[in-house]
Amino acid sequence: MNVVLKINDNQKEELIKYYSALKDDKKIPYVTMRARNEAGTVITIYDSNKVMFQGVSADVDAEMWKEKFGVSDSQKKDKEDEKKYHNVNSIGSDEVGTGDYFGPIVVTASYVTKEDVCYLDSLGVCDSKELTDEKIKKIAPLIAKRIYYESLILMPNEYNFRHLDNNMNKIKAIMHNKMLYKVRHSDKIKNLDYIIVDEFAREASYYNYLREEKYIQRDITFMTKAENKNLAVACSSIISRYIFLREFAKLSDSVGVPLPKGAGKEADDAGREVVEKFGKDKLNDIAKLNFKNTSRILGTMIM
Repeated sequence: MNVVLKINDNQKEELIKYYSALKDDKKIPYVTMRARNEAGTVITIYDSNKVMFQGVSADVDAEMWKEKFGVSDSQKKDKEDEKKYHNVNSIGSDEVGTGDYFGPIVVTASYVTKEDVCYLDSLGVCDSKELTDEKIKKIAPLIAKRIYYESLILMPNEYNFRHLDNNMNKIKAIMHNKMLYKVRHSDKIKNLDYIIVDEFAREASYYNYLREEKYIQRDITFMTKAENKNLAVACSSIISRYIFLREFAKLSDSVGVPLPKGAGKEADDAGREVVEKFGKDKLNDIAKLNFKNTSRILGTMIM
């Protein structure tokens, strides 16, 4: 019997501490720790913040932690969705970069078949936000070789132009639609159960954003936390992140300044350094100007 639980960082540390005396010293790729308790249950804690209990008493051991960690009804529903949308033929899309002041927005749509599931599980595929950049760089090329995907990169200067007439969600909806439509109508798609998008806007709003588009992909299943429920969305998240990191590094090199991710104080400091070197117009090439960082950067400088 196998039972898999999704855990957070604090819960992971608690499990590691609890089973540390029973741990196996063997090094296994993508595994933080493996242990075997007195009942013979094998406990495998993955880098991706999942823990698997294996053995005749796996359900008993897992139930102890489920009760301790307080699995709520919503979490149980998430677990049901993870099972329902996991071992399926699906197309899923996800984006990266919308919360970063510097760098592009990248949207990817991926096609995953039932035959891909075991391989992707073995890589520890999950939401890219739960993986380190090093892990992303390691597994993204392997995923890209295995599955069919299409990606779209929106660089900051083009984003700034489009944002003059469109809000962020409309820009995202148009990008998702382009990639989903392209993948869905490819001759590589043989069997398909679901088309899934991680919900960033209500379904009605999403399609309203697309009312001027010539080609619109419909029959979409919208859900929250889709990256943790469906492998196609998770693959799209990872591939998008991989491309984002590559383009982000290019932008940093182009200005000779180590650009930070996110939109905090570090981004403000880097932005001021860029403006001092190249002038304020340079921000248009590397940053999303509608972010509040722009006013903070320029408002504290003597131009």
